[in-house]
Amino acid sequence: MTVSESPLSTIGEPAPPAHLQPEDLDAYLQPTEFLDADHPAVVAYAERATVGATGDAERASLLFRAVRDGIRYDPYSVSGNPADYRASHIAGVGAAYCVPKAVLLGASARAVGIPARVGFADVRNHLQSDRLRAQMGTDLFVCHGFTELYVGGRWLKATPTFNVELCERFGVAPLDFDGTTDALLHEHDARGGRHMEYVRSRGAFVDLPLDWLLAMLRHYYGDMLLSPGGGSVVQGTDSMFAPESARGV
Repeated sequence: MTVSESPLSTIGEPAPPAHLQPEDLDAYLQPTEFLDADHPAVVAYAERATVGATGDAERASLLFRAVRDGIRYDPYSVSGNPADYRASHIAGVGAAYCVPKAVLLGASARAVGIPARVGFADVRNHLQSDRLRAQMGTDLFVCHGFTELYVGGRWLKATPTFNVELCERFGVAPLDFDGTTDALLHEHDARGGRHMEYVRSRGAFVDLPLDWLLAMLRHYYGDMLLSPGGGSVVQGTDSMFAPESARGV
């Protein structure tokens, strides 16, 4: 799947932080503020997920599945609090949106010796819920987060966003990552309809560029996603993203 250029104008957009894109591969193994790969919670999470793995590809695949299914996708959990974006915190939560899940996958990969970074792209999500579409006023998600892992001598893209349970509700096969090829979100659902369209790459970074990310969200969505105090203002019950126990099924 290729990432095409978006028709959106970039005039007035916050500039991405170039200092978070080093060329030295070793930089993508080091702990950072948000990808705190040396934190005991992250180390334990990574070790549990990769028990029995014999190579980097298998370790990367197991970590992907752990993050994909162990943390339920919740698009209503956008936060402006930096603490909510540290991998050591994310490892203990039950639900998160795409960016924290990408951060945890990246930090966990570093914890087991796999270089990793956090990437961003603008995507059109054709299978969002009616409530989410109404509140956002668009199907364009600016700065969708994913992870890039350096396995087998090259960077691979992996998106651990949608857990298996959610994919089943939307009629989409769960995305899998085998550690040898890219695993970006599906272009089509099980019936052949459009699911996810990648429209612009935003680059990949050695650490989460949180200030830039939040500035981008406010640039495109105003205060609809984030309150002045930093918490999410898009709240309430949306059965499409609720856990099974809360749906009465």
